[in-house]
Amino acid sequence: PDDKPLSKNALKKLEKEKEKQRRKAEAEAARKSTEADNADAEDYSKDCYGVMKLIQSTEKTDRKWSKIRDLNEKMADKSVLVRARLHNSRGKGKQCFLVLRQQSFSIQGVVATNDTISKAMVKFASNINKESVVDIEGVVKTVANKIEACSQQDVELHVNKLFVASLAAPRLPLQIDDASRSIDASAQADGSLAHVNQDTRLDNRIIDLRTPTNQALFKLEAALCKLFRDHLTSKGFVEIHTPKIISAASEGGANVFEVSYFKGKAYLAQSPQLYKQMAIAGDFDRVFTVGGVFRAEDSNTHRHLCEFVGLDLEMAFYEHYHEVLEVIGGLFVSIFKGLRDNFAEEIAVVNKQFPAEPFQFIEPTLRLEFPEAVAMLRENGVDMGDEDDLSTPNEKFLGKLVKAKYGTDYYILDKYPLAVRPFYTMPDPSNPKQSNSYDMFMRGEEILSGAQRIHDSEFLTERAKLHGVDLEKIKAYIDSFKFGCFPHAGGGIGMERVLMLYLGLDNIRKTSMFPRDPKRLTP
Repeated sequence: PDDKPLSKNALKKLEKEKEKQRRKAEAEAARKSTEADNADAEDYSKDCYGVMKLIQSTEKTDRKWSKIRDLNEKMADKSVLVRARLHNSRGKGKQCFLVLRQQSFSIQGVVATNDTISKAMVKFASNINKESVVDIEGVVKTVANKIEACSQQDVELHVNKLFVASLAAPRLPLQIDDASRSIDASAQADGSLAHVNQDTRLDNRIIDLRTPTNQALFKLEAALCKLFRDHLTSKGFVEIHTPKIISAASEGGANVFEVSYFKGKAYLAQSPQLYKQMAIAGDFDRVFTVGGVFRAEDSNTHRHLCEFVGLDLEMAFYEHYHEVLEVIGGLFVSIFKGLRDNFAEEIAVVNKQFPAEPFQFIEPTLRLEFPEAVAMLRENGVDMGDEDDLSTPNEKFLGKLVKAKYGTDYYILDKYPLAVRPFYTMPDPSNPKQSNSYDMFMRGEEILSGAQRIHDSEFLTERAKLHGVDLEKIKAYIDSFKFGCFPHAGGGIGMERVLMLYLGLDNIRKTSMFPRDPKRLTP
């Protein structure tokens, strides 16, 4: 029975079994301790790699950091300190190959076992998550064969120390290599290469922005703005800053965002035009502004955004608004030349992923009058009236006809029908059906709309009444011209659209860092 006491022999047997288990446990503990000691002895690199503590600005040293773009054959055998992203890693036996990336520049790193690099360090390097930020100390070495996969093709970095400064999550929502692939390669019939669609890119824009194409693209956008500013400043223009919260719709239409304003309501500016004109009335002579423009248009097209960066200018003239046209024409030529001559490398990077015909322009800028454009379209089978506005397909078709005839992707279309322009546009004194207004086009798409403005308050009131505009809502605008104003003209340019068309891209969302359209309000 169970409650019967154990015999002496059974007790002895039980004691022996306990002793055996105790000795076995001691032996196992000793073995593990020895293994740990041996591992420590073998891992002679344990102080040369690992995950760093969070950088919280606890110290500031005099260590010198290098840029990957500066690493070349002249730096051979020099020790450098680099912080970069781990683009990828590939363990191979006793060594690991890394691709380290800073913006558009990359270099191969090599972690190989030797007297100072342990197997454990090589294994650690092989297992770091892609896109992690790493700090590397190493020696620049020349290579016998060019490293085609990196921007720095003649050298590599032999790693001595490797620390993770910021660890990326193990699963990325998209791969940089997939997002960087050319559209020609992505379109392969067998579908073997992954393609990242636009929504996935924009949903994960932080990672998408890291591609070489986007790094180049937004440098070009910065350059475009600088060229705009520099050229106009050199021509005597003053940069101004205009309000974006206004009391009435800028363009008088319905495509406006309404916002609450304390106990009342206000609107987001559809254009800085009123304030540019006020600056001219305030004797600033020539002004420009760079800032956000808001349009509540439910347009889900390749070229429309609900918020974009407006490059706007306005200037007084003496006799004829063509004085202004000449300045704007010269402005665009200056921008196109500046991009072409100083940013060929960035343009080539974008074209590698998104191939396009090089942008063509002529000097002086081609200027056609609206009736000439109508005649060209009619000659090629388009049925349109003398006072009809150009439809989007007709604008595109006209762009092709102009390119074929004049060899330019950029031109000015002058003398639009008065009937299709806003109330503040100055009529043509020699033809009551025409106006002193113009649009400018790139690759068959409008990039600027402008005109000579009416600078006489009585005439402006008369034109507003003809258009059925509520005079009370534009009182401040009309009052701006009651105390004398210089004749003036100007225009508004969409920055993202200009860059899109210059590079021959298919969608404006590619040139907006965080685009806003009717369906996208994040990130």
